[in-house]
Amino acid sequence: MNFAVIGAHNRGRIALLAHQPDRGFTLAALCGASPDGLEIYPETIGAPVPFTPDYREIVADPAIGMVFVCSPDHLHAEHACAALEAGKHVFLEKPMAISISDCDRILDAQSRSSARLYVGHNMRFFPSVQIMHRLIAEGRIGQVEAIWCRHFISYGGDAYFKDWHSERANSHGLLLQKGAHDIDIIHHLGGAYTRRVVGMGKLSVYDKITNRRSASEPGCTRSEPPAWPPLSHTGVSPVIDIEDHSMLLLQLANGVQASYMQCHYSPDAHRNYTIIGTEGRIENHGDVSRPGQPATIHLWNQRVAYQAGGHEVFEAPVLEGHHGGADLLMIEDFLSFLTDGTTQGASPVAARQAVATGYLGTNSLREGSVPYDVPMRVSR
Repeated sequence: MNFAVIGAHNRGRIALLAHQPDRGFTLAALCGASPDGLEIYPETIGAPVPFTPDYREIVADPAIGMVFVCSPDHLHAEHACAALEAGKHVFLEKPMAISISDCDRILDAQSRSSARLYVGHNMRFFPSVQIMHRLIAEGRIGQVEAIWCRHFISYGGDAYFKDWHSERANSHGLLLQKGAHDIDIIHHLGGAYTRRVVGMGKLSVYDKITNRRSASEPGCTRSEPPAWPPLSHTGVSPVIDIEDHSMLLLQLANGVQASYMQCHYSPDAHRNYTIIGTEGRIENHGDVSRPGQPATIHLWNQRVAYQAGGHEVFEAPVLEGHHGGADLLMIEDFLSFLTDGTTQGASPVAARQAVATGYLGTNSLREGSVPYDVPMRVSR
């Protein structure tokens, strides 16, 4: 199967992991705003890769059987629908889209197509998340009742406030764009989708920076050396109308209650989950293991006044590759999905519900924390 990448810059490079000609998967074409910066593709696979700036050439090519859609979020629906309607299998980078209606457009296109749709929620493959899921499934903390997630994002100023992410029109907001990962994991660990959501948040820091790039200048999503404190960032986007600190309260359909917080001007980068059940709790210290710095999951299942390390500790393995090896595991799962239909990843409906929760949670925080009921996907 020949495949192509729409949105070959940045996250699109994940498609290189799927270039496995010995298994029948060959990268055959690239699509992006410019061929500049795409040298890694021919360097990695050892051969030139044709480039086009027009995604319609990709979806019209009968030699292409599968497409990676890694374009900016607001283009996901347009690109994924076009590929599915052309009968091409799709790997769609998360978030699925930036609105509930666009998610449903994609699901409708998939239902009319013989092609398969896979949404890239790589956190399902974090070893730390898999250990927590296993402990819950084994009943080690009884029945889950409460989940808390705190996300500290030291790199937020670079990654989200210097390019297209900073505008609502492109991302809706970071509770959806960034939070879709964690919302999906809350649903995964909690065993149900969100039924009702309330949001609160604000733009605290990055609106105060006066050193901004021009609208015609491309965003540079890094600082060398890393900028600190946050107000020392330079070259931020000319338009910033998203929040840099946000919180959600979630009522899941099975009664589990959850909270989620993300902060984009924290000095450190870390996701911290606490899951409390009727017979104990688990908490991760670190979300991916690195050499000499393991991520650990701590289990408390006895009544104590205070015990910092818990009663049992589980160490997540160190794996090679981006996101603690999760990207490679996810791509292997995607290729298995194409060949035999099996997957351990997030279903398209699960991806849709993560977007729906983040979308309505963002609306809630912008409307004075009005609660919203989150609709389930209606079968068509």
